[in-house]
Amino acid sequence: MDENMWIIELESALLDDCNVNDIYGICQGKPLPEALRPDVWQVCLDVRHKSDQMSLFNEIYDLPFQSQLREDCQKYVERMGNEEEDKVSVVSDLESIMTFYCKNRNLQYEAENGWIELLLPLFALKLNRSDTFNLFEAIRDTYIPKGCKPKGNVFHVFRLLLLYHDPELCTVLDTKKITPDLYSLTWFQSLFASCSSLSVIIAMWDLYFQNADPFMVFFLALIILINGREQILGMKGSSKEEIVKFLSNMPCALEVDDVPDFCSLAQYYALKTPTSFKTDYLKALYGKQNDTPRSQEESNKVSQALCLPVSVYELVENSAMEFPVQDAVRFFLVDCRPAEQYNAGHLSTAFHLDCNLMLQEPVAFATAVQGLLTAQRQAIEVNSNAGGEHLCFMGSGRVEEDQYTHMVVASFLQKNTSYVSLLTGGYASIHDYFGDHMADCLEDHNVRNCLVCQQHNVQQIKHAPLKQQAVHSSTDLFSKFSAVMKSKSAEVKGKLLDIIVNPSSNGGSSAANIGQGGASNDGPPTTPTQQRHVSASERNGKRYRNVAPVFSIDDENEDAYDGGERDTPLTSSGESKEIVNLNQYFKTADIINAFKCQEVHMNGYMYDSHLIITPSHLVVLRELGRGQAQIMVRRPLASIVKITAKKRHRDLITFKYGCPDGDGLLITDMDRFLIPNATEATALVSKHIVQVLDNAK
Repeated sequence: MDENMWIIELESALLDDCNVNDIYGICQGKPLPEALRPDVWQVCLDVRHKSDQMSLFNEIYDLPFQSQLREDCQKYVERMGNEEEDKVSVVSDLESIMTFYCKNRNLQYEAENGWIELLLPLFALKLNRSDTFNLFEAIRDTYIPKGCKPKGNVFHVFRLLLLYHDPELCTVLDTKKITPDLYSLTWFQSLFASCSSLSVIIAMWDLYFQNADPFMVFFLALIILINGREQILGMKGSSKEEIVKFLSNMPCALEVDDVPDFCSLAQYYALKTPTSFKTDYLKALYGKQNDTPRSQEESNKVSQALCLPVSVYELVENSAMEFPVQDAVRFFLVDCRPAEQYNAGHLSTAFHLDCNLMLQEPVAFATAVQGLLTAQRQAIEVNSNAGGEHLCFMGSGRVEEDQYTHMVVASFLQKNTSYVSLLTGGYASIHDYFGDHMADCLEDHNVRNCLVCQQHNVQQIKHAPLKQQAVHSSTDLFSKFSAVMKSKSAEVKGKLLDIIVNPSSNGGSSAANIGQGGASNDGPPTTPTQQRHVSASERNGKRYRNVAPVFSIDDENEDAYDGGERDTPLTSSGESKEIVNLNQYFKTADIINAFKCQEVHMNGYMYDSHLIITPSHLVVLRELGRGQAQIMVRRPLASIVKITAKKRHRDLITFKYGCPDGDGLLITDMDRFLIPNATEATALVSKHIVQVLDNAK
């Protein structure tokens, strides 16, 4: 009886308004009961309450390619071997759904594009035509990468993953000029439905939809290759055509009993892969396809990548983990900049490998490489924070110099070195990430000799005294936050919350003031703008228009906001909190940028969040897990009247909202965030506030 309690729990959850997180927590990879599968899939794909779109279909079959579509529908249904009566019904529904999909989306059907193979397994659920259409549309939108065509970006990314995990196998296929699109096109087009039995597909999709990760198909494809690597390597003497045919048919050998292990292995390899490639390539693979310069730039970034990219956020966060998940990615950072740049500032965990030695002194370079591998091995043995199997190479971030870094990376790849990645943006991205905290986080940082500082020389010299002061300050939020990241004790976490809720009384704040007052460090002091906070009942929601922004650093203390409801999760007045799929939301065309952060409440609670900037709004998403998030608030950019940050806590940012009140400002609400890259985030918000105000004139 106890063994089946989860089924009763699942039935109960389905009767309520459950989501994919609830489903995953209850099922935990168990095979779904056939009777509950339709409801589970609809919940996981978020179409349970979707309208009847097929009711809009006029039942007119007049597409230019209609005869080809009808012929293909009949051909695929014939292969299923159903009773004749069933075949007629399935063909009719199949053609209706495909025809409406093409008309509704203004798409053109092409033979062998995977649509029919993707749709057919859904008929096993025995749903009505409308529900079947909604499921098909959701699967196509959420899980089928865009550009599934010869030499498409999908296959560039897949090759990068293969190169990361099995460079020898990747090299063998490259030598034979066997690109991934030649054998895996149908895998990605149909989520393996074109090359696996119905029972295997149903079992695989049960787990796939619960996992809620659109990139899972890449790791499933990777497992197929790695499981067959010995056979593939043994076919070096075979023709290209024979190898392609063998590879294409590999998923056909899968049986139902293999599926749980198959999906578990895929998740294991996903765990052993840097995650930032998903963020970097999300729009290129799953966003809207268009010909804008930005879209083309995203596409080129994928096709021209030398190896898997790693973001500075992932690198720094990874280094701060004291007790990482077993088998998770741990980086060994290799700084490939010339010696003079390394000596002007570097991360303490980085191993220096001067890329210039490769051409100038090959013997010394070979010795240095041996030293690198020895240092890596020793760091792993002592479980050092600086030690990991995964080599992350870092250049300067300057194109003219990074060509040598790329040569070093290529030399490691040619030796079939696994787990090789490249830091996106190089040292410049690390420098910008730490911003005003670089004195605390970089070793031997020299403002005069640092090339990145030279580009922002005036600004860096101006702020240097503040940074030096922060080194000796026991109230430096960034250093204490880093210490907390390295300790999991509740006591230290409590100290962090105390710092955020009760910041140092002698610390000033830096502010981006959108108003006519404020004190600037560059000129004589002016009379500060008077601010008045109001209670919730007094808020009138007026927007602040036609006032030029003035950005300044002043010595005001952080305002104590009198609003009791701000200790509860923030939400816009009168708005319900919408739950969204993060991957889908990030594909939204009007998103300018998204910054991972922590929302900080006045009571000290912190929530993993994303700060989204659109042309007109500031949107806060709070992570719920399993790829989902809750929209906590949408703030019009025009309502932001002040952006403040403590001088010594520059990553703790407060956005204040309000409107003019005589000669002062009426503050109606405020939000606070801990943003690792606060300088970039606030600069971008400020820029778009100016644009909104200019457009409103």
